[in-house]
This record gives sequence, structure tokens and C-alpha cells, in this order.
Amino acid sequence: MPEADAPATDATAPASATEDLLAAWTALLHRCGAATDPGPAGRELLRRWSEPQRRYHTVDHLRAVLGHIDTLAEHADDPDAVRLAAWFHDAVYRPDRSENEERSAALAVRALGGSGLPAPRVAEVARLVRLTVTHRPEPGDRDGEVLCDADLAVLGGGPAAYAAYAAAVREEYAFVPEPDFRAGRAAVLRQLLALPALYRTRTAHRRFDAPARANLAAELAGLTGPGTPDSSG
Repeated sequence: MPEADAPATDATAPASATEDLLAAWTALLHRCGAATDPGPAGRELLRRWSEPQRRYHTVDHLRAVLGHIDTLAEHADDPDAVRLAAWFHDAVYRPDRSENEERSAALAVRALGGSGLPAPRVAEVARLVRLTVTHRPEPGDRDGEVLCDADLAVLGGGPAAYAAYAAAVREEYAFVPEPDFRAGRAAVLRQLLALPALYRTRTAHRRFDAPARANLAAELAGLTGPGTPDSSG
């Protein structure tokens, strides 16, 4: 399921817009016990997040997810592991590939292991990255709940922000014919609406659940209503 906050107008973020992220990455790695200079790995991650095929899996999305994690950090057992997972969760991204999360998790293991972080934390980060395939943390998985809620926060944005997000999703899948895209996107929306809880943390549920369900239902109606290529409902 595509998830993001606001789409970038230019997939390559200017250097001034990434300096703060690089500083945050460096501080994060030092807190987590990195034994090597975090700079090269951070710059490589930002290069990945700025690849030209991205329209919503961008540096802006990374920044937004990290911001939501800060808001929800008290709920997490290991907030820094969640922050690390955010950096890696879409680090490998090709819209025409289905193994992005697994490849992103493998990248996290290589990069964080090479930086000297403790193996248990590296394993936790990889687990969290893989969780973004389904966004369905098990009960009691507080770190997973925070990451998934932060990643899906875009769904609960205002109507204009959500419309921009949905348009960016379509741009990223421009290679998919319109009927196929509508059918696939509608299936994703139905799956989300069928979830008993879109958000697991109390803060995110209170803030995002109702507007997210309204946004998802409105988009689904637009994709499947009368006069559209797929009107099966």
C-alpha cells in the first residue's frame, strides 16, 4: 500500500533541505553506539530517498514520519530503533517491484551492522522494516505500533493534503494502465477500511482515525462509483 505524506514537486531534495536530516541521522547513530563515521551512510540513504522515480516515497515523507515518531515516542519501547527503521523502511524503493521491504531490511542489516551497532538492535530494526509490508503489528508490539502509525499518518490528513498524496501515488504508478490501477488501488483501500483499527497508539487513533476513514472512503467512491471503469463497489 503506498503511504506517504506530501508529495515532493522535485524528487531531488535541495542540499539545504537535507542538512537537518543528516545531522539528525548522525546524532541518532552516535546515540545508538556507532563505531564509525555515520556521515557516509546517512548521505547514501538521503541519495536513495531522492531518487527520480519517487513521487511520495521522498525525503519529505521521511521527515514527516520521523516527526510523527517524535510525537509518539513515549509509546515506544525503543524509540531510536523505530527512528532507525523509519530511515530504512523505504530506502530501497522501485514501484514496479514487490520485494522493496525485504531489500530495505537487508540494507539496514548491512549498514547498521557495518556501523558497529549491537546485533539485537539491528535485528529489531530489520524486523520493523519488514512490518511495513502489512502495517499489522501484533498486540503489545509497541515499537511496531509507533512505526506503522507514523507511516500511515498521511491517511488522516486534511482533504487537500490527502488529495495531493493520492495524486502522488498515481504519479508513482504512472506505468500502470488506468483500469488496472483503479482495481488495485481500490483493493488496497478496501483492505484498509476493513481493519478494526487503522492506528494502534491512543494519540494517533484520536487524531487520525476518523479523517483517515473518511478520506479512504471518498477515494474508494471516486475509483469505483458510477461512470468509472470499475463500478463494482
